[in-house]
Amino acid sequence: MTTHDKDRQEFLRLAGLATPMALRVAVTLGLPDRLSGEGAAAVDLAAELGQSPLALDLLLGHLTTLGVLERTSTGYRTTEYGAKLRADAGNGLAGLLDMNAAGGRGELAFVELAHSIATGQAGYIRRYGKDFWADLAENPHLRETFDRQMTQRFLTQVPRFVAGFDWSRFGTLVDVGGGHGSLLAAILKANPSMRGHLVDLAPTAAVAEKEMREQGLEDRAEVTAGSFFDPLPGGADAYLLSDILHDWDDEHAHRVLARCAEAAHPAGRVLVIEAVGGLGAQTEWDLVMLVLYGGRERRLDELRELAAAHGLVFDSVTTLTEQRSLLEFRLQDIP
Repeated sequence: MTTHDKDRQEFLRLAGLATPMALRVAVTLGLPDRLSGEGAAAVDLAAELGQSPLALDLLLGHLTTLGVLERTSTGYRTTEYGAKLRADAGNGLAGLLDMNAAGGRGELAFVELAHSIATGQAGYIRRYGKDFWADLAENPHLRETFDRQMTQRFLTQVPRFVAGFDWSRFGTLVDVGGGHGSLLAAILKANPSMRGHLVDLAPTAAVAEKEMREQGLEDRAEVTAGSFFDPLPGGADAYLLSDILHDWDDEHAHRVLARCAEAAHPAGRVLVIEAVGGLGAQTEWDLVMLVLYGGRERRLDELRELAAAHGLVFDSVTTLTEQRSLLEFRLQDIP
C-alpha cells in the first residue's frame, strides 16, 4: 500500500461515523450490560428490545469486529474489552455515549458543527430547539446524568487539585456552581480549619447537601440553591469557578465573574480552574464547548481580559494537571 493510500485510509478512519455511532447505539440499548455472562442470540435480543432482527444482527456483527462482543454457539456476548462500556464499569463511558444521557445527547449536536463555525453559536439549540441548560432544566433525567458525568470526570483529578494548590490560605471558600460537591469536600477534608459554601441549582444542591453530610462536613459546609447569575454569598476569602467559564459565551462569562467580584471582600480572591488554551487545553474541546454551549477553552490573555472588566487583576497561574490550570485573581487595589 502506498503512502497516498495509507493517508486516504487514515482520513476515512478519522472521519467515518459508522463506528462512533455503533458504539453509541450499543450503549444506549444497554448491549454491553445485557450481553454479559452467557449472552444472547440476535433474534431473541431483537424481540426483547423491540429492534429489527436483521439490523440488530448487523450492529452486533460490527461490534464483534471491534472486539466489543464475541460470537458464541448461541449468539453474542460481551468481551472483557467490551465490559468497559457497561453502566457499572466505573469509568463514566456509558454516560458519555448513552444518547439518552446529557453527554451522549450533547455529542449528537455535532451534526450542526458547520452552523456553529458559520455563526459562532452553539449547535445544540439548532438541533434541539433549546439551549443545553434549558434542556437540563426541563428534563430531570438529563440534569441527573450531567451532574453524575461531571463528578465522574473529576474523580481522578480531585486529589491533584487539592494537593497542587495551597487552599489553607483561605478561611472561607465559596464553590460557585460546585456540582455534587466532590471537590469542595476534598478541599475541606484536607484543610480542617477551612469552611466552605457551595452554590448550585436546586436539584444539584440537594445532592451536594447529602454529600456533605455523608462526608461528615455539615458543620463546616453550607449549601445554597441558586444560580451563579444571581447574587452570591458575600464576604468569603475566595470564590472558586471550576470548569464554569468555558461553558459560556463572553456575555455570560462576564456575568458570572461580575457576581464573584461583587461578592468578594476587598482582600478576596477569585480562583478559576480551567483547561487554558496554550497551557494544556485540547483543541478538540474547543469544538465541544462551541457546539454544546457556544463557549471555548480561552487563552490566558482572554481570561485576564474578561476578569479585568470586573476589577479583577491576574495574580498567578498554577498547573494542576496536564489539562487544567488554576488562575488566581485579586480585586484591584483602590487608590
